[in-house]
Amino acid sequence: MSHNTDIPVSERVHISFWGRCNSGKSSLINALTGQSVAIVSDIAGTTTDPLLKTMELPGVGATVLIDTAGLDDTSVLGQQRIGRSRMMLDRTDIAIILFHECDISIETELADEMRRRGIPTVCVISRCDILHDTDSLEKSITSATGIKPLCVSALTGEGTASLRERIASMHKTEDRLLTYGLCEPGDTVLLVMPQDRQAPKGRIIKPQIQVLRELLDRGCNVLCCTTGTMQQALTALSSPPQLVITDSQAFASVYGLTPKDTRLTSFSILFARYKGDINEFIKGAQAIDRLSSSSRILIAEACTHVPQHEDIGRVKLPNLLRRHFGDSISIDIVGGNDFPDDLSGYGLIIHCGACMFNRRHVMSRISRAKAQNIPVTNYGVAIAALTGILDKVVY
Repeated sequence: MSHNTDIPVSERVHISFWGRCNSGKSSLINALTGQSVAIVSDIAGTTTDPLLKTMELPGVGATVLIDTAGLDDTSVLGQQRIGRSRMMLDRTDIAIILFHECDISIETELADEMRRRGIPTVCVISRCDILHDTDSLEKSITSATGIKPLCVSALTGEGTASLRERIASMHKTEDRLLTYGLCEPGDTVLLVMPQDRQAPKGRIIKPQIQVLRELLDRGCNVLCCTTGTMQQALTALSSPPQLVITDSQAFASVYGLTPKDTRLTSFSILFARYKGDINEFIKGAQAIDRLSSSSRILIAEACTHVPQHEDIGRVKLPNLLRRHFGDSISIDIVGGNDFPDDLSGYGLIIHCGACMFNRRHVMSRISRAKAQNIPVTNYGVAIAALTGILDKVVY
């Protein structure tokens, strides 16, 4: 089976497998992939923390398969294991729920949650080779979940082809572009890419790489520069570029140099369109006008890198907020998978471009904020609003 490691995890379809201890999740993953991806054991609780494996599945393509802990894990650390597994719901594109016993209450409850979250779900009767009455179990599952289950055996291979087909039918291929509607083939695009200290030496950070590759694939003429060489780059062009894309932290200086009829946006705003809900982010930015020195703001980063002195989320954005609202404004910063369940104390959430998250993960956070009536915006959108140029940028 081909395994394209060039496709980043954030661009892969995330498929999670759920069930009780020893329901056959790990065995099913191995049967689907034809490889020993997950550890298989008769000992309950073998799968502890969620196991993520990048694979290629026919009909779906690049995927991340997520093997979760047993839903009925009663070990000392069982609740912690289940809690860590449930965090995977935020990034799940397609869920596979395994049923194996007559008692289907836990699995049904999870299927209901998948429905509420809008996650496409496949119900599976696992280890059907050793079950005597699959017909009754099938009727119970269909009645309780509204989903007709597939009978699958990882040992004999029965039903695995049908399961692959069901997964493929649920996968909606989206030919989405970061720069859709902002430029056309043949356009000249200027990328302003300040290389701060958090970018590893000799490398360009992921958002810049992804945008650059897309523009080249689309047949655009791309010129790269830093903020210090932007004027020189513009002078080198025979005519102004159709589009300028900048790092958000340089919005103010880049706006001052951008030609009058040239469109301006940022890498963060492009990812806000691509990974999240740009309209919700623009709406959320309106809450900035309602903030005060007593407000509390949550800054959420997808990355878990060690902070540098130039860090945009932990240093530059907080400094910009304090210049506007005073030093007494309260700012909380979380990174990676850390994100509060209770958001009620915040006047605004500012999320990064989320180049490390899949779209489902970002949208789940937006949904959580909306459910609690907390405005949410994005780094690039927020910085454009704070610098007074949001109405001057394109999104």
